Amino acid sequence: MVNKILRIVGTVLGVVLGIYLFAVLLPFITFFIDIPTGVYFTPVTIGYYALGGILGGLILYLLTPVLIYFFNRILSWADSKLKAVPTQDIALVVLSLIITLLIGILLSYPIYRIPVVGVFISPVITLLLVFIGVRFVLNRKEEFTFLSGLFNRNMRSGSGQNEVFKILDTSAIIDGRIVDICKTGFLEGVLVVSNFVLEELRHIADSPDLLKRNRGRRGLDVLNKIQKEMDIPVQIYEGDFEDIPEVDSKLVKLAKTINGKIVTNDFNLNKVCELQGIAVLNINELANAVKPVVLPGEEMVAQIIKDGKEAGQGVAYLDDGTMVVVEGGRRHIGETIEVLVTSVLQTAAGRMIFAKPKQEADKYMGVNQ
Repeated sequence: MVNKILRIVGTVLGVVLGIYLFAVLLPFITFFIDIPTGVYFTPVTIGYYALGGILGGLILYLLTPVLIYFFNRILSWADSKLKAVPTQDIALVVLSLIITLLIGILLSYPIYRIPVVGVFISPVITLLLVFIGVRFVLNRKEEFTFLSGLFNRNMRSGSGQNEVFKILDTSAIIDGRIVDICKTGFLEGVLVVSNFVLEELRHIADSPDLLKRNRGRRGLDVLNKIQKEMDIPVQIYEGDFEDIPEVDSKLVKLAKTINGKIVTNDFNLNKVCELQGIAVLNINELANAVKPVVLPGEEMVAQIIKDGKEAGQGVAYLDDGTMVVVEGGRRHIGETIEVLVTSVLQTAAGRMIFAKPKQEADKYMGVNQ
């Protein structure tokens, strides 16, 4: 419908332009055709007016779809380029343009009054001031922190003013446990997925290496599952920090920009965030924290699956992956037995439980009694 209206408008415009063009050319036409001077409305001239209008309307009627097509292509290209630019940068450029243009006009006005050269020097000075002003503002855009909250307000709509955003790292997405954490309801607020993290996942998913490709596709599936099946809101951060090459550094910058917390299981990123004072939600630390607390003297059931490092030891694993070292458990490999916890050791790698077979412990206690 819009294209039809534009085509009609273009045709009418072509008719008007054709008539106007003939009116401009009429003095030259009268030179070759015997038309009385000053007489513009004769049967011959009216015929030429009509011919000019018909030709102009026909030309623009045929050209209007082509012009509309190229206009839409230019709009789509400009829109795609502008989407890659953060809203804060666009606002800073517009603000700096307004200010520098006003300053340039005020400063160049006295110069404009200089005879001859003032007309040429004045616009040059204005354009130079605009260029310097925009460059100055963009090079110091990180210092305009008062604009960060303004342009991230759309992320905060529907949430409390004290809402803290959880920024997902690539490793946390690929890990997949974030889905289970979201299901439990312990993770509140808004999950933020940055555009550069999505780009990194896409590169991993397109990798020629099979293992990397599977990891990347798993990460994309996890994000899709969070968006469609979880009640927790997910926001996509469209901006980018082009002056920062590494994704981890971009995440740190994003956390500072929107005052968010980073969700990760990357040890190195965790340390960098701690040094820069950024809150981190480490999935590995959460997993270790929610492991069941076992005290010496408690009983449990364990399946001995392999030898231990020391002679006679057997090793079992709990459902959460905690290693249980059973003294004298080697003879019970392949069996599920009751064990008595003797001690618990907490290490950087996790928790280790030391135990003895319950039957041997009961015999030992009976002998002592």
